[in-house]
Amino acid sequence: MDRIRSQSLASLPKRRSGAGSVLVGIGDDCAVLNIPSGYETLVTTDFSLEGIHFRREWHSADTIGHRCLTRGLSDIAAMGGEPVAAFLSLAVPAETSQRWIDQFIVGMLRLAKRFGVTLAGGDIAQSPNGVLADISVVGSVPAGKAILRSGARPSDRIFVTGELGAPIALLEEMFAAPKRKFRPASYPAHFYPQPQVEVGRYLREKGIPSAMIDISDGLSTDLARICEESGVGAVISANAVPVASLGRHEVDLRHALHGGDEYQLLFTAPLKRRVPNVIAGVPVTLIGYIDESGELAIEHENGYTTELEPKGWEHFSAGAKNKVRTTRK
Repeated sequence: MDRIRSQSLASLPKRRSGAGSVLVGIGDDCAVLNIPSGYETLVTTDFSLEGIHFRREWHSADTIGHRCLTRGLSDIAAMGGEPVAAFLSLAVPAETSQRWIDQFIVGMLRLAKRFGVTLAGGDIAQSPNGVLADISVVGSVPAGKAILRSGARPSDRIFVTGELGAPIALLEEMFAAPKRKFRPASYPAHFYPQPQVEVGRYLREKGIPSAMIDISDGLSTDLARICEESGVGAVISANAVPVASLGRHEVDLRHALHGGDEYQLLFTAPLKRRVPNVIAGVPVTLIGYIDESGELAIEHENGYTTELEPKGWEHFSAGAKNKVRTTRK
């Protein structure tokens, strides 16, 4: 495992010892992790590709680094786990400045510090065409307690954290006005999305969810994945879906249902489980219920119900071909 060639890592300790989960980090051929007895290991990996998940003319290096790590942390959160360590493989064009690389690492490390995650290794290589970042995150969860997508059952209620739709609504504005500068601090849901690790931990500790997933590809698509894995159907209420506000930019139900790039949690819970309205400062909204139909449906304001077609992101779908996704997973 090559040391990441970035001055921003010079001050990091090369080894850790004692009770910490990362016993050996950057500086050896492999990291050495200590997963305590009675816990299971969670491992996730995600690509972030220039022109697909970000554009350097729109996104600063630190926001790209932040978003890259968010993807992995959100997967750990969706399992109810605790993130432990991250590993970065970064490929950049030859003309990329050291400052850009440093700022990418700064954005990643700032988020990692918040969740006690160690950047335990990685590599930097030259890319012939654009920036490519592959992030792997390792976490842990008490044995047998990982929250899967396959546990939803008929009569379970469906909940979602946070508000939905703002990231994709802003993205539409960015495509409409590609030369306009959007200040990251003014649009944190898009530029600095927050993985719901604390919420996932609380839900797992209280034994609330029967199934859970993070909304990286859109509510409609990710709910369909829970239903497929669980062998069930679902009905959600259009009026109940928490649509975000975005200043003067319009956000509507379409954005909230199909937009993705949210990194909020979508989960189901049995009727007997009490679900708080707010967890770790994040609102939690009841939006529907699970049934036996095997289909997705949405109840509209006037009382009629129609099919809910999954229209979020699918990497190899016909609609994705030759389409710049830019921000969604």
